[in-house]
Amino acid sequence: MTTPRYEDIEGVRERLQELVESGDLSAVGELLEEMHPSDVADLVESLGSDDERVALLQVLPVELASETLAEMDEEEDPGEILAALDPQRGAELLHELEVDDAVDLVGDLEPEERAKILAALPLEEAGEIRGLLRYDEESAGGLMDTLLVRVQGDLTAGQAIAEVRRQGREVEDFYTVFVIDEGHHLLGTVPLDDLILADPLQPVVDLVQPVLASVEPDEDQEEVGRLISRYNLPSVPVVDQFGVLLGRVTFDDVLDVFEAEQTEDLLRFVGTSDEEEIRGTWSETVQTRLPWLALNLITATMAASVIWFFKDTVESIILLAVLAPIIAALGGNAGTQALAVTVRRISLAGDGEIGTGPFRPVGKELLVGLVNGAVLGGLIAGISLLVPGGNPALGAVVLLAMWGNLIVAGFAGSFVPTILHRFGADPAVASSVFVHTFTDLIGFFLLLGLATAILL
Repeated sequence: MTTPRYEDIEGVRERLQELVESGDLSAVGELLEEMHPSDVADLVESLGSDDERVALLQVLPVELASETLAEMDEEEDPGEILAALDPQRGAELLHELEVDDAVDLVGDLEPEERAKILAALPLEEAGEIRGLLRYDEESAGGLMDTLLVRVQGDLTAGQAIAEVRRQGREVEDFYTVFVIDEGHHLLGTVPLDDLILADPLQPVVDLVQPVLASVEPDEDQEEVGRLISRYNLPSVPVVDQFGVLLGRVTFDDVLDVFEAEQTEDLLRFVGTSDEEEIRGTWSETVQTRLPWLALNLITATMAASVIWFFKDTVESIILLAVLAPIIAALGGNAGTQALAVTVRRISLAGDGEIGTGPFRPVGKELLVGLVNGAVLGGLIAGISLLVPGGNPALGAVVLLAMWGNLIVAGFAGSFVPTILHRFGADPAVASSVFVHTFTDLIGFFLLLGLATAILL
């Protein structure tokens, strides 16, 4: 399989479009057979209509077509393309895929469409897919692959190697040999190199290493990803409540999870919805963003009302109208920094780690705000003395307002997501919309309130 350069892919894209538009797909297989399925998926996605995509997948070799379908972005609705294929062709593609990938595709189908394709599969394979469909798609059960290499602990090393060879022909990309007892309870793992170098008569149970981490099928996918990242595991075994080995989640599945979760957190963080698709229509984008903007309008009005309350002070000291946005902007930026660091820390840490000293980051951000506020407050106070109308008293007001606002910003940016996490809510919803509004309100109030008390 070759790795084409960008200009090569563009040439293939143009040639493919010509073949599809002319209806002559006889040469498509030869054109694409040496390309990686991920590149072929990009080419399929570039086609103008689902009818063209379906026609292309109909003529591609079964193995390439199945892997291409699995590599397509979720936003491109590969499940709909699968449903549009002939049920027998759809079943052939599913048969070539690993079970977890097949479940992902079938899970997007309507019940009637799903039933047609599963009916064309062998009974055992269809039953396995139906069994995995009962798990939530964002759980370990929804990610796991039931195909893995397992050997019983009472075998010898020689017998185990023979069993690994037999099972390895059916399992793609296995990295770990799991060891079970007669009841299929997970005993541990055995490294392949230890198995190969061991005396052929040595019992496998003597080579078993304890499992660093395992999960139950209902475990959230984020926790699975955290375990794989924390312990640098190629895969995590999935067991039931009695310790029976059900399947495995591999690191390549977790990479997709990380991308999806980070995208979701980013969208929530900036005050939009994780349901908004990148390729969605303008009307769908309006529906997801408008409620957040409306909420922001309400909260911003609350902050602006502080200025209205102190309008007489602003009229008396016009320079305050220039300084107020500066103090509010720096407070909002500082709050967003604290919020981003705290949400990131929570996402990387486990529940147990959060539980020990959960409010320690709040104290850290308060100290950071104290120092940054003093430095920036002194700087802006010095600048305010140099402009017409400036005086030492005004400088002191600006210093205290900036100082107080940055302390409050650090507190809000770290405390709010920590509290949300403690109560089981997603900390990412503590978006910058709320933090910015809070710091604006406090910044305006400190500046104008202190100015009223000291300067008037």
